[in-house]
Amino acid sequence: MSRPSGSHRDGKASRSRRWLAALLLLAALGVGGGVTWALLGSGLFAVRSVVVTGTRLVPESEVVAVAGIRPGTPLIRVNTARIAARVLTIRQVLAVRVFTSWPNRVVIAVQERTSALAVSLPGGGFDLVDANGVVVRSAATRPSRLPLYTTTATVSSLRGDPDVAAAAAVLAELPAWLRSSVTSVTVPSPDQVTLRLSSGVTVVWGGPDDAAAKARELAILMPTHARYYDLSSPATAVTN
Repeated sequence: MSRPSGSHRDGKASRSRRWLAALLLLAALGVGGGVTWALLGSGLFAVRSVVVTGTRLVPESEVVAVAGIRPGTPLIRVNTARIAARVLTIRQVLAVRVFTSWPNRVVIAVQERTSALAVSLPGGGFDLVDANGVVVRSAATRPSRLPLYTTTATVSSLRGDPDVAAAAAVLAELPAWLRSSVTSVTVPSPDQVTLRLSSGVTVVWGGPDDAAAKARELAILMPTHARYYDLSSPATAVTN
C-alpha cells in the first residue's frame, strides 16, 4: 500500500490554510461591515440628544440652536471643533468644550464670561463688562459688587482694551476688606489703576503686581486718615 507523499500532504495543508484565510477574511469583512452599518447607517449611534452645561446667562435653547447639530447625525461624523467654533460666536461665552457621549449624545460644556466692571451708559443704565471689555449683560442699576469703570471711551471700543484688563486684574488681587469698599476705578494707564473708595478716599494702586505688599502698606497707612494714597510703588508710598 502506497502512502501520500510529503508534497501531497504539503499541498493539502496549503489549500487548508488558504481556505482558512479566506474564511477569516470573509468573517473580518462581515464584522467590519456590521460595525460600519452600526456606526453610520443603523441609527444606533446617531445623535438623539444634546446636553448643555455651565449656562446661566445664555439660554440652553440658544446654545443648541447656534451649535447646529442635526438629530440623527451619526455620532462618528459629529465635528466637535466646528460646533465649538459656532458656540463661541455667542457673546457671553468665554470658552466651550464639545464632546460626544456614546451611544447617542453630544455634550456642550460652556464657560460663560464673568462681569468685572460696570460702565455707565449715556441714556441711563449700565453695561457690565468682563476683563476683556466684552459686554456680558446690561442692567438698570449698578450691582453693588461691581465698581464703576470711569472712562470717556464708548463701550463698543472697550473690547481688548489693556486699561480694562489692568483694572480687572487689580480688582481680582485686592483683599476682600478693600475690594468691598471700591466704588469706582479710573485707569490713566495700565500701571496707574486708581481706586475710589466708598469713604471718598482715593488710592493709586498702580499695576496688579505686588498686591500683597500694597495691601499691607495701605492697612498701615489708613489710620492716618489721609484722603489720598499712592501705592504704585509700595516701598515709597505717598499720602496726602
